[in-house]
Amino acid sequence: MKTIAFFNNKGGVGKTSLIYHLAWMFAERGLKVLAVDLDPQANLTSMFLDEDRLEALWPDGDHPLTVFGAIAPILRGIGDIAQPHLEMMTPRLGLVPGDLGLSRFEDKLSDAWPRCHNRDEAAFRTMTAFHRVVLQGAQSGVQGGADIALIDVGPNLGAINRAALIASDQVVVPLGADLFSLQGLKNLGPTLREWRQTWQELVPKSPAGLAIPSGQMQPIGYVVSQHGVRESRPVKSYQRWVDRIPATYREAVLNESSASAPRPSLDPYALALLKHYRSLMPMAMDARKPMFALRSADGAIGSHIEAVRACHDDFLRLAQKVAGHAGLALN
Repeated sequence: MKTIAFFNNKGGVGKTSLIYHLAWMFAERGLKVLAVDLDPQANLTSMFLDEDRLEALWPDGDHPLTVFGAIAPILRGIGDIAQPHLEMMTPRLGLVPGDLGLSRFEDKLSDAWPRCHNRDEAAFRTMTAFHRVVLQGAQSGVQGGADIALIDVGPNLGAINRAALIASDQVVVPLGADLFSLQGLKNLGPTLREWRQTWQELVPKSPAGLAIPSGQMQPIGYVVSQHGVRESRPVKSYQRWVDRIPATYREAVLNESSASAPRPSLDPYALALLKHYRSLMPMAMDARKPMFALRSADGAIGSHIEAVRACHDDFLRLAQKVAGHAGLALN
């Protein structure tokens, strides 16, 4: 199973919507998918589930059916992770629900990181909690085991995201076409390299018998989301920033020279340049389904029909590229 995190320390770049739609597309094309919400804002969970179900998952008191419930024994110092609960969207798509309470795990993770240098087993159990939640969820929820896990994380460089990235084989960077996203890349790249190097130094110090992630966090590319389109061409302000992404991605994330960076349309690291899809998203949220699955009964009539088809084609191409990097084949 491949584990892919979608990460940028700049918010508002369409990250959660991207994961949601890719999860449905992968499942549609025959893969068994685990979606894991490790963002304390739990936006991915609220995209998948309606308010009645959310209220049941987040009652007053304990939340045993969320990711917070799975890591609660470690947080409280009374044991190891609990078996994670999965919400099954389809037989091929399961969700480990997020929880706003997950932010309480930040301090515990911050404290555990330096203690791993001292071969502290409790610290390693804390740092690998997310990794082991993903493994157990993938093995127990989706019949036969998940083929791919997609991890949603928050827009910051904190301890929760460090633990989530350690649990990831690969990283996709969602971007907006703006100065803030480019600055985000410049922060993200060096941080990923530092986390990767430090974790690989720690792995030999880990206790025997504990499932330890390799912490590869290999960047496989970027996705530019939610831009406006005029007569099938990006507006000038959009194009100005998109043209700068290939060079910045190589310098900041890959630590390579940008001298030969191609145009975005020819960049192998440009996984997709996704449209805004305008009114499809609110329609999809009302119908509680991905945009490319909208039908006339959901209000997709007239010009919306062609937009739904285009959306499906866009996400299918993106899913094929991501699956290819993960060594998986789509139907």
